Amino acid sequence: MSIVPVLAQKKQQYPFQNSNLDSEKRIENLLSLMTLEEKVAVLSTNPSVPRLGVVGTGHVEGLHGLALGGPGEWGGKDKKPVTTTTFPQAYGLGETWDVDLIQKVAQVEGYEARYAFQKYQRGGLVVRAPNADIARDPRWGRTEESYGEDAFFNGTMTVAFVKGLQGNHSKYWQSASLMKHFLANSNEDGRTYTSSDFDERLWREYYSVPFRMGIVEGGSRAYMASYNKVNGIPAMVHPMLKDITQKEWGQNGIICTDGGAFKLLLSDHKYYADSYLGAAAAVKAGINQFLDDYKEGVDGAIAKGYLNEKDIDEVIRGDFRVMIKLGMLDGADANPYAKIGTDKDTIDPWKSEAHKKLALEATLKSIVLLKNDPAKQLLPLQKEKLNTIAVIGLRADEVLLDWYSGTPPYVVTPLQGIKNKLGDKVEILYAKNNADGKAATIAKKADVVIVIVGNHPVCNAGWADCPVPSEGKESVDRQSLTLEQEDLVKIAYQANPNIVVALISSFPYAINWTQEHIPAIVHMTQNSQELGTALADVLFGDYNPAGRLTQTWVKDITDLPDLLDYNIRNGRTYMYFQGKPLYAFGHGLSYTSFAYNSIATNKETLEKNKEITVSVSVTNSGKRDGEEVVQLYVKSIESAIQQPIKALKSFQRILLKAGETKTVALTLKAKNLEYWNTTKQQFELEKGQIEIQVGNASDKILLTKKIIVK
Repeated sequence: MSIVPVLAQKKQQYPFQNSNLDSEKRIENLLSLMTLEEKVAVLSTNPSVPRLGVVGTGHVEGLHGLALGGPGEWGGKDKKPVTTTTFPQAYGLGETWDVDLIQKVAQVEGYEARYAFQKYQRGGLVVRAPNADIARDPRWGRTEESYGEDAFFNGTMTVAFVKGLQGNHSKYWQSASLMKHFLANSNEDGRTYTSSDFDERLWREYYSVPFRMGIVEGGSRAYMASYNKVNGIPAMVHPMLKDITQKEWGQNGIICTDGGAFKLLLSDHKYYADSYLGAAAAVKAGINQFLDDYKEGVDGAIAKGYLNEKDIDEVIRGDFRVMIKLGMLDGADANPYAKIGTDKDTIDPWKSEAHKKLALEATLKSIVLLKNDPAKQLLPLQKEKLNTIAVIGLRADEVLLDWYSGTPPYVVTPLQGIKNKLGDKVEILYAKNNADGKAATIAKKADVVIVIVGNHPVCNAGWADCPVPSEGKESVDRQSLTLEQEDLVKIAYQANPNIVVALISSFPYAINWTQEHIPAIVHMTQNSQELGTALADVLFGDYNPAGRLTQTWVKDITDLPDLLDYNIRNGRTYMYFQGKPLYAFGHGLSYTSFAYNSIATNKETLEKNKEITVSVSVTNSGKRDGEEVVQLYVKSIESAIQQPIKALKSFQRILLKAGETKTVALTLKAKNLEYWNTTKQQFELEKGQIEIQVGNASDKILLTKKIIVK
């Protein structure tokens, strides 16, 4: 049985049921027919009006695949999970630096959301993804949910994910993208009462950029307000919701609270004297969906005259705009997405080879080769020359899920992936740790040692508890960047220096000893159902890695400002960090080498609202086919205001066969160089000379060219 709105099966009775009528007129008619009680009910995450046959849809989680199960039991505590395709964590998706791939991943997720909703009546079509927050500090417990530390990069990935979820139909959406969490929500400790404080330029040029791009360029019409204050005002009642996101950017859909945030206005922020004042402020600020019990507060606000019916009408229009885009008020005939999952013979998409293949591709592309000692060239491993391999690590035979994971249809662990790759031709020894000296013993016997280390994404503990200092998650920030399991690496290395470390983690670690001593290191994130297959493909050379880091990996926790210092100019991110990092933003190696031959621009000047094309000639100068991520940064030379040391403004991941040369065309847009003029209250393009820097990491600039901004 598929879900089809009741009204679609009835003869049209009201104008709002007419799909050919202008959306605003449909909503106006619907509101005129609703009672005040029905309107208040729509302020939940279920904008249904049963009396009028309006069937709405609620929310689902989906940061790296639709979640209808997993540790968070998103499919319902009393229901059997629905398995869904599970991709690497968002942090890993970011490390692909592949915009087209991100859109494909989101398209698959949106399809599965629509399928599960219409075939199994599970979940919903408003997907809480992507997380457009910026990971400005590696101690942030939810780093795993973010694409990285750069605003332009995160915004570019956000746009791709939004487009993938929503689809490309001219009238309808496949699913609705609800971005999280607006705004500047990158500390967990104290998030329910602390204030994220920074100046207006950083608001406009950094923290809000991915959200603005998601709305203006991606077409998202839904987002979640964050728990924290922004410059002293709780985000869910901040004037920015209306004054900027709606009036300036065109956001006209859903603005919801975070879970429990309404009560926190009183209990933690202590911002209002009672819930009636708080409810009135939230609605008037633009909130039209509450994720916790709001009814008493809203009813009381109406009774006391703090809110009137017109105030409710104004905000819930946004809920119905999203429902109309999803086709919830229409019949199935005109909406192509309404047919998904309605065929009796349809195979569940998470069982399809196409979705499995995409999960593997995303995981392969997410793997970052951090180190491969040129003198040793340990990677890729040559299986035909190996007799015995030792695999060591507590989590080597696990695929760990995070709080926002769904339940995958299957998983391939690192150990299983290696076994699948080698078959019976190579002896594989395995030890979880060095109890009874086992790790050291098997390392001595092996030709090569693979040590699997990393965090547990839910800390293997209760909601607000992370017993291991370097681990973090939602509600818990990290207290250390030191990898406690590095001692296991040392023990294995002492027994056998032919060692590869696979760091499977949700965030950076200060693995200084490992970087200094271990000949080969790879990084990937948790969660993917194809984790082990992808890791084995990279280790044994069946795939040439090309992932890149999306955060600055510092050497020491003392390299970082205070966690609550939101002024990134105080030495935070690659744009302002003055020290030498362990690994720079954009870093990632390959099994081949690339030569950057020349740089040219189609114009010598860049004018407001214009763009230039930067052409870069790149050659695969090695002996293997491989991918390269060409990165374009801009450095201001004659700026009268403080600007970053450099800032990413374009990038492209390309495939080059061994010996092949390609000219990569990178677009540099003037609008991405604008700064916020606080006096004029507008973006402005500063005139003068800039330097275009092109390379394969923020600290590996290989070509430069100066142009004039007019």
